[in-house]
Amino acid sequence: MPTAPLARTRLLATCATMVLLAVSTAPLTRQAHAQAPAPSYENMPGIAPPGVRVGKYLDVPEAAKGPAVDPAKGYRIQMLGRDLYMVTENVYQAMFLVHETGVVVVDAPPTIAAAIPKAIAEVTDKPITHLIYSHSHTDHIGGAASLGGRPIIIAHEETRKLLARANDPKRPLPTVTFADTYVLSVGSHRLELSYHGNGHEPGNIFIYAPAQKTLMVVDIVFPGWMMWRHLAIAQDVPGYFEHVEKIKSFDFDTLVAGHVARTGTRADVELQSEFLKDLKIAAGSALGSTKVGEGVDPRDFSNAWALFGNFHDRVVIQCVNALTPKWSGRLAGFDVFIWDQCSTMEQSLRVD
Repeated sequence: MPTAPLARTRLLATCATMVLLAVSTAPLTRQAHAQAPAPSYENMPGIAPPGVRVGKYLDVPEAAKGPAVDPAKGYRIQMLGRDLYMVTENVYQAMFLVHETGVVVVDAPPTIAAAIPKAIAEVTDKPITHLIYSHSHTDHIGGAASLGGRPIIIAHEETRKLLARANDPKRPLPTVTFADTYVLSVGSHRLELSYHGNGHEPGNIFIYAPAQKTLMVVDIVFPGWMMWRHLAIAQDVPGYFEHVEKIKSFDFDTLVAGHVARTGTRADVELQSEFLKDLKIAAGSALGSTKVGEGVDPRDFSNAWALFGNFHDRVVIQCVNALTPKWSGRLAGFDVFIWDQCSTMEQSLRVD
C-alpha cells in the first residue's frame, strides 16, 4: 500500500500526463477534421476503388466457370491424359501422375491436401514416390508433410533456399534440386521441369508432361479470371510478363494453373497476354498525360508524398477507366483487382 505522499505524487503525475495528452492531441484532432474526405477525383471509374465497400460484384462470366464439385466429396478429379490427373476443390489445383511403381504428386495445397490421397486411391493403390514443388509458397505446398511416406521431393534450388529460411515443418526440404532443367523419368512416363527466371518468385518452375501435352505453371495465368492482386504478387513485373509469353512457346493443349475452377487452354493464355499488353499501354498512356501537382492544395507542395500520392491516384484512375469498357465483362473478378493491377503496372513502368 503506497504511503500518502507517494500516492499524491502519483496522482499529480497522472493528472499532468492527462493535461499534456489533451494539449498535444488537440491539434491532431483539428488536423484530422481538416483531412475529412474531400470531393472525389474527377472522372472516377464506376468500378469501386479500394476501401469502398461493394454491395454486389460483377457476375462471373460463364466462360470462367468450371465443372461443379460434388459437395459430398469436396473435390473433383480431372483426367489430363494417360495416367495424368488434376485434383481440385475449384480454387486450388494439384496434379498427379501414375507410373508403373508409384505416383508423382505436383504440389500439395493445404486446402486439398487431405483430398489428394483420396483422389489417388480412386485411381490406384500405388504409393506416392515423388513430390514436386512448383515453388515455395505455403498456399501451394503447405500440405506436403501431411501426405505422409518418404517421397523424393524435387524443386528448384532457389525454392530450397527459401524453404530453408522458412524452416516450416509443413514444407519439408527438397531432396533433389536443379538449376535450369531436370527430367524426371518414371517407368514409361516423363516430366520435364524447367526454370525461366523470377516470374512470380525465385524458383517458380514449369512442369511439362510432353506425352499428355499438359503444362503446369502456377500463379502466372488464371484461366478466365483477372489475375490475383498486384499481378499475382509478382516480385519481378517484367519477369511476370516474360513468363506469360514463355508459356505460349510450349506445345500444350491443357494448362494447370494452380488456381480457379478449371484448367486452361492456349486461348486463355492468349487472352491474358492481350490484357497485359492493354494494361501496359493504358498505364503508360496515363503516366505520359498526367502532371504532378495538378489539383493539389498549394499548401501541400512541400509534401512530396502528397504530390506523388495524388499523381499516382490520378494515373491509376485513368488506367482503370481505359480498361473497363473492354475487359470488365471478359475476365471474372475484373472489378475486384483492376485497381491493384493498374497501380502495380504504374509503379513498374516508373522504376523497372
